[in-house]
Amino acid sequence: MSTQEHTPRPSPKPTATSEDAGNAPHTSTWVPLRALVLRLHFYAGILVAPFVVVAAVTGLLYAYTPQLEQWMYADQLRVVDRGQPIPVSMRVDAAVAAHPEGTLSAVRIGGPEDSTRVLFDVDGLPESVRSGVFVDPYTGEVLGTLEVYGSSGALPVRTWISMLHRHLHLGDVGRLYSELAASWLWVVALGGVVLWVGRGRAGARVRRVLLPEKGAAGRRRTMSWHGSVGVWVLLGVLAFSATGLTWSAYAGQHIGDIRRAMGWQTPSLSAEIFEEGHHGESGEAAAGGHEHHHLAVGVDQVVGEAREAGIDGPVEVTYPVSETQAYKVAETGREWPVQQDSALVDPMTGEVVETLRFADYPLMAKLTTWGIAAHMGLLFGLPNQLALTVLVLALLTLVAWGYRMWWQRRPTAREGFAMGRPFPRGTWRRLPLWAKIAVVAAAVGLGWLMPVWAVSLAGFLVVDLFVARST
Repeated sequence: MSTQEHTPRPSPKPTATSEDAGNAPHTSTWVPLRALVLRLHFYAGILVAPFVVVAAVTGLLYAYTPQLEQWMYADQLRVVDRGQPIPVSMRVDAAVAAHPEGTLSAVRIGGPEDSTRVLFDVDGLPESVRSGVFVDPYTGEVLGTLEVYGSSGALPVRTWISMLHRHLHLGDVGRLYSELAASWLWVVALGGVVLWVGRGRAGARVRRVLLPEKGAAGRRRTMSWHGSVGVWVLLGVLAFSATGLTWSAYAGQHIGDIRRAMGWQTPSLSAEIFEEGHHGESGEAAAGGHEHHHLAVGVDQVVGEAREAGIDGPVEVTYPVSETQAYKVAETGREWPVQQDSALVDPMTGEVVETLRFADYPLMAKLTTWGIAAHMGLLFGLPNQLALTVLVLALLTLVAWGYRMWWQRRPTAREGFAMGRPFPRGTWRRLPLWAKIAVVAAAVGLGWLMPVWAVSLAGFLVVDLFVARST
């Protein structure tokens, strides 16, 4: 969302525009408060919208990376279902034999038409990147090798688009762009809806809020579409912004602190199950000579025991890296219903020693998991992607309408890019004390939660002061 309607000229007493006629709340508090919200919505819409556009477009591109991966890496990812696959250990042996470099880290087992992904830690690769060897689960043929990023198992094209969305390939400095967009998106959207709802005649208010005004023309018509569509997509935009902030550098850290304080973290199993100094008795070494330590239980038994414990569907088996750790078998499905169960298997006995069920997650952890999966376009598969497409297209259209209103309200052709007058002088002084305290407290609280928002808000105030002095 972007610009809203033009602010009235200064006058000795606060007045409302003709477009506020009817039963809009003409109180001594609402009029100056509305002017503050209007000016904030205007500046944020004009100055932050380009960042929102980039984040929305790159995010939508990322949402379709599962299909893009399947197309680009079909030779490595897809196999013919031949019925009974060979044991997992034989697939691991084939990967180790073909690529002896690195340390065996994990193995990903997919569906009947998916290749098996054997993952290695290799010196020289970037942080969080592993070498993935793709093996036909029916023949043991090695299909190729690709770099695999993070716990999501992103392949190179998805990783590249993810980094584009996250920081434009500019590193930590670039992350400020996406955090700026996520920090302001919800403020602009919520402020715009407040402005839009707080106007109009009572009898027709519901319709005017939800549907474009019939017979309107010019800037009034643009505003009508801008406001109505903004109301329809508000919840999606708020969810978009909230989940995006969880990945941000500064706000994300503070959100993490709040989640820890409230006990809202997403639970996970720790692979550490033995006391320091535990030594298992002699047994077979880890596959292919990539020896972490001696394991009495092989990966085939581990997978079998985890399946018996209800760890179903595609899974990733993480190998122990020390004698104090267990195998970890975790479901990797992010669709609905979410498959995120996991189990620990004793490498000496093959016993499942601990399980963690998604059904037992705290409610806030479930909501976070669902929200992030929906943000990525994974929760419901294609319907989720199509919903994101509609939301992004609506958001881009709102931005376009906002800039169009800015153009339509230009004072003269000579001043076509004039930013308009600042809100009337003395507006802040006309606010009652309780409202001033509430505004300051809200700004301080939000500023702590979202430092990038706070710095940019200060910048907007400087710009507004400069514009005010020059008009």
